[in-house]
Amino acid sequence: MHVFISILVISAVWLKGDWKHWEKYHSVMLYFAIGNLTYNFLTANHFLWRIDPDFLFNHTLTEMIYTFIIFPGCALLFIGNFPKGRSKVVKHYAFWLIVFIVGEYLLTLTDHIKYQYGWHLGWSALFDCIMFPMMKLFYHRPLLAYIISIPLAIFFIWYFDVPVHLPVEDR
Repeated sequence: MHVFISILVISAVWLKGDWKHWEKYHSVMLYFAIGNLTYNFLTANHFLWRIDPDFLFNHTLTEMIYTFIIFPGCALLFIGNFPKGRSKVVKHYAFWLIVFIVGEYLLTLTDHIKYQYGWHLGWSALFDCIMFPMMKLFYHRPLLAYIISIPLAIFFIWYFDVPVHLPVEDR
């Protein structure tokens, strides 16, 4: 399933993405990847959701495919095809929300994603409603997006009681 999704994203980027100008969207692609890496790092012992491998070897390899192929490709498609005009913008956001929510729903049906500690598809949908505007904000005002991302991350860590252990200095 995960390899199929990555092939689908690569094909979509090739056919519909502004991949010839990928450098314009590179920072947003990295923002998305860094967000996923940060989630995996902070929740390594307390995953709210966990993408389970199918025929891939393990969770880490599966997450790497999402972090370095699927999510950056989606960021390129989302920002690279961003329309002008209010109704087109609303349709663009709605399209991406539907893609992500339906995609995740299919992953739940096939047992390729597991939720725990109170997280569920509704939280993912809410997170998607925040994530896509944050990517758009990051494209235009990256510092502001980083500043807003910090309290958002703190909220989710606090609300879901994610144990974050800071390194202790060796003595």
